[in-house]
Amino acid sequence: MLKIKIIAVGGIKEKSYKDLILEYKKRLKPYAKFEIIELQSEPFRREQDKEKVKKNEEEKFLKIIEKNSESLIVALDENGRGLTSREFAVFLEQEKREIIFLIAGTLGFTEKIKKSAQINLSLSLLTFPHEMARIILTEQIYRAITILKNKKYHY
Repeated sequence: MLKIKIIAVGGIKEKSYKDLILEYKKRLKPYAKFEIIELQSEPFRREQDKEKVKKNEEEKFLKIIEKNSESLIVALDENGRGLTSREFAVFLEQEKREIIFLIAGTLGFTEKIKKSAQINLSLSLLTFPHEMARIILTEQIYRAITILKNKKYHY
C-alpha cells in the first residue's frame, strides 16, 4: 500500500476546498495511507519580513526532511519536472518508500529546500495558490491510483 504525506504551509480557509480534499482523501483510503500535515504560516506585512518568513519556513521543512531521511521528498516547484497523469502514476507505482510532497507558502521555497528534495515536481506551467495546489495534487494522486487499478476515472 502506498504511503503518501502532503506537508503544506498554511491551512485551507475555503470550505468548498476543504470538502473537495476530504472527498479525495475518502476515495484514497482503500488504496493508500494518506495524510496531510499543515505547518503554521507566518504573516508578513513589510517587504523586509519576507526573507525572515522564508527562512523560518526553510527551517521547518529542513527538520521534516532530516526526520524523514528514509522517505522520498518531493518539492512542488513551478520550475520542477512536469509529468503527465500516466507518468505520475508510474512514478508512484515504482516508488517503494513513503512519499512526502512539500508545498511551500505564498513566498515559495528557498533554494536550499529545492536542493534538499530528491525531486522537484511541477503540477503545471501555470502558477496556483497553495490551497489549489493541494487540491490538484490530491486529485492527481487519486487519478494515478485509478490508472494503476484500471478504474474508470481517467479517460
